[in-house]
This record gives sequence, C-alpha cells and structure tokens, in this order.
Amino acid sequence: QVQLVESGGDLVQPGGSLNLSCAASGSTFAIGAMGWYRQSPGKERELVATITRGGNTNYAASVKGRFTISRDNAKNTAYLQMNSLKPEDTAVYYCHFVVPLGGNIWGQGTQVTVSS
Repeated sequence: QVQLVESGGDLVQPGGSLNLSCAASGSTFAIGAMGWYRQSPGKERELVATITRGGNTNYAASVKGRFTISRDNAKNTAYLQMNSLKPEDTAVYYCHFVVPLGGNIWGQGTQVTVSS
C-alpha cells in the first residue's frame, strides 16, 4: 500500500525554474527505476525522464539539457529540476516508480503552468 506524493508544481514565467519532488510513503523498500511523465489536455501521457537505481538517466529530446532527474534512495524520493521552462512544458506531471515484482506506482500529478 505504498503511495507516491508529488509536490512542487506552480505557475511560472517562461525561462523560469521549478523543482518537483515525489516521495514514497508507507513501507520502506528498495525501489527500482524512477521516472517522470507529463500529460497535456488532449494529448497522451509522454515520458519526460527516467533514472535507474544505478543512476543512469534518459531524457525526452524536448527537455534534454534543460531538465535533470535525480533520486535520493535513502528518502525514497525522486526529483525533477526544470530550468529554462517554455510554454510547451505546461502539463500535469506524474512520477512513476517501479517496485518489486514488476509493479508500477503512479503519483497523483502536479500542475506545471508556464505562462507570462
């Protein structure tokens, strides 16, 4: 009965920065890969970034060089540092953790709006 709690979404101006956090509450356990996804109205959910337990990362081409995913295994927390934000980054951002036995856990989503 582990759940993910997200925070950090906000309204920011183009060129601004935000840092999203996603913390697992409940039992402490070894989490596999962590990731961030986003979804805009009328669009499918898309991958933003992933990070393995060993720290290997992958990024969508649209965010590479601007976003950084990281994790703190001691805190069971994932982060997404977003810099140089653009209006097209506006979306609901969801975190995703891979848990033992091949399970998938999703956060509730946090709204990021980039607008002047």
